[in-house]
Amino acid sequence: MITPDPATPEGAAVIDLHEKMNDLEERAGEWPGADTVSVLDTWLARFDFTRPVTRARQVAGSVWVLRRQDRHEDEVTLWADEDSALATLAQHVRSSWDNLLGDDGIPECPPLSDREAVDLYYGPEAERADEHYSLYADDIGRLVRTQPAPDGFRFPDEEVCAAVNSAAVFHPMAGPDDEGLPCIEIAGVLVFAYLDADMQAVRVSVHLDTTDEPLIRSDATVPLHVEVGSSTVFSAGAVLERAAAGGWRQWLRRLVRPVQWARGARGD
Repeated sequence: MITPDPATPEGAAVIDLHEKMNDLEERAGEWPGADTVSVLDTWLARFDFTRPVTRARQVAGSVWVLRRQDRHEDEVTLWADEDSALATLAQHVRSSWDNLLGDDGIPECPPLSDREAVDLYYGPEAERADEHYSLYADDIGRLVRTQPAPDGFRFPDEEVCAAVNSAAVFHPMAGPDDEGLPCIEIAGVLVFAYLDADMQAVRVSVHLDTTDEPLIRSDATVPLHVEVGSSTVFSAGAVLERAAAGGWRQWLRRLVRPVQWARGARGD
């Protein structure tokens, strides 16, 4: 069973047709042929069947791509991070170390460092013979149908983003006994970054409950894109396009009060 999504043009059109046909049945007690054809003719005129569907590329994540080549293999593998890719390449290097023995400057055993072992085994890129490798980060893309944002939502333009970014506020801990956590606040979004002894890790937490209204879409979501280094670890609602201009001064005025309140609370 398919449920039409009223947030999409196609879903809204299907719901509208359903309502028109229900109205016709209530008036006539049935679907008279001539009236039905008239309703469908008007409804179908809303669609364009002559042009291909336009699709836009969105980033869904990122991976590290490792390609290893020799006379017998040309292998491509994908990895979540650079260290993992380098570690698997180093495993191959160590298993093939005997190929280097006897060459000048080559130790009997490979170095413990993965990077050193790989660099020593393959040598400078310009001097590699039969064996090569490449390792780089790349985005995982997906093509989605372009359509109007829900209820005409538009993300703030470049000028607005620059002004809001410059108004970001940092809330530090008052001291080691402070029960709070260090946090940066921007447009109502709270981003905490701290050392977590329980998890034994640097922890980053994003809180969207107080996000300023202009950033909230009609489906109650906030476009969010998170990167660690050169890797995209999360992306939802992000679109690689310049936002439309307009309305930025009004947006800034709405932002002034929460920013001033945050600074007043800190005594700035």
